[in-house]
Amino acid sequence: MNVPALNGIDGEQVRRNMFAPDFREEPYWWMAAMPEEFDNTSAGCLPANADVVIVGAGITGTVAAIHLARAGLDVVVLDSQRIGEGAARRNAGFIGRTLKRSVGWLTKHAGREHAVAVYRELDRALKGVESFVREEVIDCFHTSCGRFVGANSEAHLRGLVDDLEETRQALGFDYQIIQPDDVRSEIASDHYHGGAVIPDLGSIHPGLYHKGLVDRAENAGVRFYGRTTVNAINPQSGTHSVRTSAGQVVAKHVVITTNGYTSPDLKWHARRVIPFSGFILATEELPKDLIDKVLPKRRTYLDTKMNIDFIRPAPDSSRILFGGMTGTKSRSALPLAAPLHARLVDILPDLKGVRLSRAWTGFCAGTFDFMPHIGRNANVHFALGYNFAGIPIGTHFGTLLANRILERDDAKSVFETDRFPTFPFYRGNPWFVPMAMRYFDWHDRRIARE
Repeated sequence: MNVPALNGIDGEQVRRNMFAPDFREEPYWWMAAMPEEFDNTSAGCLPANADVVIVGAGITGTVAAIHLARAGLDVVVLDSQRIGEGAARRNAGFIGRTLKRSVGWLTKHAGREHAVAVYRELDRALKGVESFVREEVIDCFHTSCGRFVGANSEAHLRGLVDDLEETRQALGFDYQIIQPDDVRSEIASDHYHGGAVIPDLGSIHPGLYHKGLVDRAENAGVRFYGRTTVNAINPQSGTHSVRTSAGQVVAKHVVITTNGYTSPDLKWHARRVIPFSGFILATEELPKDLIDKVLPKRRTYLDTKMNIDFIRPAPDSSRILFGGMTGTKSRSALPLAAPLHARLVDILPDLKGVRLSRAWTGFCAGTFDFMPHIGRNANVHFALGYNFAGIPIGTHFGTLLANRILERDDAKSVFETDRFPTFPFYRGNPWFVPMAMRYFDWHDRRIARE
């Protein structure tokens, strides 16, 4: 691995000081759940027909495939990469019911009834992951560990408390305020001006979760085709012709669940999602006592900034995972390893000298209204734009999509709207994301001065 020189320091010296001997630029989760190749991924292997073609083999598409195949439908799942190479096995494994639009904001702009409906469905999605893991007996370290949200300033703390209290009054969701003097009972950091614990939020091993989903889908008869790019979807006589790099398949139903990996060829969908990069590090193996010291409750941890930093212990080894600098324009995690490592040590000084074993990046997706969307366009079903709620919303939307195709009653969603907004002249190239992130940074600094 070639490491560039940093601030005049030789690249090899940087490698020795920052990277563990086993360092690799790939997701930590792949140590237990590598992306999968299937025997039927070569050109010309696509079937001529299927009942349902799902584009995107992530959590949403695979959950939908499980339900549909078990109901007796012939299901084909296509993905442009290896199965599991996308966000499903790259994300941080946080499970919450949080969006960038709070209950208060939604109440002000859309009314209390709508705000409550949004967060009721988010809560249903949160609980749905636990139920699905239990019912399917997926060994993926799911736990309701609670989440600590650290306030980046006194003004951020006031805003956090106001949001949580309004949510509690509207929906009954519990929380506990952590005063500034008590922060170290949650995290060994002087970085926060107090915070809050939300006790029923959780975490998961996303690699093992997705692998479990793929295994169960395959056992139900779902056929996966990786390294297969969808070039066009054309309606024809009540069906759809799906043209791909591996040939053509005709299906009655087509489902788009590509999120941050939506191809520009899917023009209508690409115009409505904003892909951006996320970056995560995993430390080398650490002494148990050190993890107990810096993360004594072993929760998930994030802060109150728009562009958050986030921390969690690995569920299956003695490592700590850290993410941040979301939206930075870089196709590789290596250029950000040093600044992210410095930020981690700034938050947790006890980790000074700890080296990295993994660094990786992957695509998330936001939307212009900061809300997830599920629905249908030109008779093609879609679920897109998860806005950092990928595991719970992805699992939930996968079930809803299947229910819609199967014409079951339980298929309604508050996230289905008549308008899935886009922006004039936007064609799926998120050139503005770095500027938006700088604006969010400025906005957070302004709040901190209040």
